[in-house]
Formats: sequence, C-alpha cells, structure tokens
Amino acid sequence: MNPDERDASVADEPSVPAEDAPAPTAKPGKPAKPERSHLPIWQETLLLLGVAVVLAVVIKAVLVQAFYIPSESMEPGLVENDRILVQKWSYWSGSPERGDVVVFEDPGGWLGADESTGPSNGFTKALAKLGLFPSGGHLVKRVIGVEGDTITCCDAEGRISVNGVALDESDYVKDDTKAACAGPMTGNCSWTSGPVPPGHVFVMGDNRSQSADSTVHMCTEGETDCVRGREFVDNDLVVGKVFVLLWPFDRFGTPDDAGVLDDVPDATS
Repeated sequence: MNPDERDASVADEPSVPAEDAPAPTAKPGKPAKPERSHLPIWQETLLLLGVAVVLAVVIKAVLVQAFYIPSESMEPGLVENDRILVQKWSYWSGSPERGDVVVFEDPGGWLGADESTGPSNGFTKALAKLGLFPSGGHLVKRVIGVEGDTITCCDAEGRISVNGVALDESDYVKDDTKAACAGPMTGNCSWTSGPVPPGHVFVMGDNRSQSADSTVHMCTEGETDCVRGREFVDNDLVVGKVFVLLWPFDRFGTPDDAGVLDDVPDATS
C-alpha cells in the first residue's frame, strides 16, 4: 500500500465519540482512588459549631475566663462593670503573690444577694458556662499578705505594714481624703491580722473605704461575736490572676502594678 492509499484508509475510519471512548484502566497493582465525598453545608456548619463549643469549654476550664467588676471596691484601676480576663494557669505551679489582683469565689457571706446574682436569662447563662460571659458569685481584690505574713494598720502616716514594712500604696490605692488611714473598714486604724495561715491569702480592695475585703471579716481587738480566721481566703478558691482589662476599650490594659510589695521580706518563722 502506497502512502496515498494509507492516508485515504485512515481518513475513511469512523471517529469514536468521546463519551463512547473506553475509560482508562488503572495500572496493574494500583487500585483506582475513590472520589472524596463532601459533607453538606449544614453538616459542616454544625461540625464547626461543635468544635467551637468544645474549644470554648476547654479554654474556660484551663486557660482564660471572663469576669466583670461587681462593685466600686477596686477603683481607681478597675471600675464597676468593667470586663476583665483572668488567666487560670497563673498558679498551676505556685501560689498567689503579694500585689496580684485576683478573682476568687465567695468564701461565704462576703457578697450580698445582688452581687451574687449571675446572668439572668438562658442565653447569657449558656455563654457564662462557656466562659464567654461574666458569671456572678466572685470577688476581685488585691493580695496584700501571703502565708506567714502579718498585716498591721497603721503607722503615723496612715500606711499599712506587712511584716514590719510600711507600704507606699499611692500608685494603686484610691486617694480618699475622707479616709483616716489605708485600712478604715474595721472602724479604726489600729488592728493586726496574721500570721496568714498556710494555703491562704489576705486581700484588700484598692478603694479602701468602700471594700468589703479581709478587713471587714476579721475579729478586731475585744470583739467576741466573730469567727477568727474568716478574713483569709483559701488559695483553692482563687480562680486566677487578672491580666487584662478588656472593656471598655478606651481603658484597655493591665491592672496597676503593686511593685512596692516586692520589697516586703518573707515572714520569719
């Protein structure tokens, strides 16, 4: 067959439609890959929501939780209804330190009925369970004394002393010209508390004349109708350390530092 005849023969062969062409066969020993199936959009959405809820629960349980300031007791640094974030890992390997601003559960009788009330409707209650909405029943105070410390009020300048060292607290305590000293909630400026028992802390608000803190729950000299030791907060009740003021945004930042407490020596046995 000459070249012209071969070309004519090829041209005369009928073409096979693409849809009728045989499917390519898989190579021997290599099975064909199955096609991936995709979830419907509604199922993907539910899956993502479920993952988000689980992450929120885990974060609240071990990392960060939102709270609000229930009163004016921490002014001027933290104002009533401020939203704060607490780092829950703060004391995994240690205990609260002097100067820390902490959130703790009510030891019992420290909060009034209104302050103990949490979210009021089902939606906000659910968010609170996830750590996405502030919950009630907690207090925010500053740690003044730790295990072994003795806290005394007050020197001639009205200052609190810890282990014999007078504190200059002007950087974080509210300037109240009506308060006679830095520990006025007992009704006098002459009291002593401590030593702080193991595993506990002594706490005070920065707004000293408007804070129902450890000083309110202590037994003063000559008082008999009280329970001694109720002024100390068990470390197990401490949720964590406040590390950021989240809202309002124009005051976003960290709590005022109480570096003066770094100079207090540990209690001597």
